[in-house]
Amino acid sequence: MPTLFIGHGNPMNAIVPGPYGDAWTRLAGELPRPRSILAVSAHWFVPGTRVTAQERPRTLHDFGGFPRELSQVQYPAPGSPALARRVGELLGPTEVALDERWGLDHGTWSVLVHMFPSADVPVVQLSIDETLTAVEHGRLARGLRALRDEGVLVLGSGNVVHNLHAYAWGRHPVDPYDWGVRFEARMREHLIARDFAAVARYEELGSDATLSAPTPEHFLPLVYAVAPCDADEPVSFPVEGFDGGSISMLAVRIG
Repeated sequence: MPTLFIGHGNPMNAIVPGPYGDAWTRLAGELPRPRSILAVSAHWFVPGTRVTAQERPRTLHDFGGFPRELSQVQYPAPGSPALARRVGELLGPTEVALDERWGLDHGTWSVLVHMFPSADVPVVQLSIDETLTAVEHGRLARGLRALRDEGVLVLGSGNVVHNLHAYAWGRHPVDPYDWGVRFEARMREHLIARDFAAVARYEELGSDATLSAPTPEHFLPLVYAVAPCDADEPVSFPVEGFDGGSISMLAVRIG
């Protein structure tokens, strides 16, 4: 299976017609059909490594201030306790807790409602351990490589550039900030060169990194999408664009 990173942006993309939802739908049609999906969402950023292990994970509405219609969305995909246990095996000796409380948060379902609208592909979420560095996440994520040979789609969902303080809330479309454009361009260069280790060292880009990823949780899903890949695999960017000047909607496909 290829791996994917999706810039999910505003959760309203789940219900409002637009270019990003349409692009995610097209992207899914170009993929081999996965046996199951392992999603790494920016919105499960907690101490420790956990994986959802329910037969029927609930749809989480982990946001506020959005229209009621968004909180009514349900994504009733099955879970996969077997995949959860497999993830635990592959990531050892790191302790991976089998989690029965979390579910599918909006970083996952706001994308999957477009990619797999029938919700008939089992989905498991893997948390992002807030105590690890990006380089350490890269080392951990390499353990997921075997899943690709088992028909599992490793899906990272976040944003390469994600600065809500600089976001143009409620305004007309604005041009992206120069620091965001430069930071995204450097990440593209690293990806095209298959220098996946450099992606995990994103903080070395100084103020552009500080402004583009002021907190790490939206960037780290990209590390999970690239770390299980080989240096000879094709890299493409099936979705591009900026929202509100400071949110990159870039998607990355490897393989």
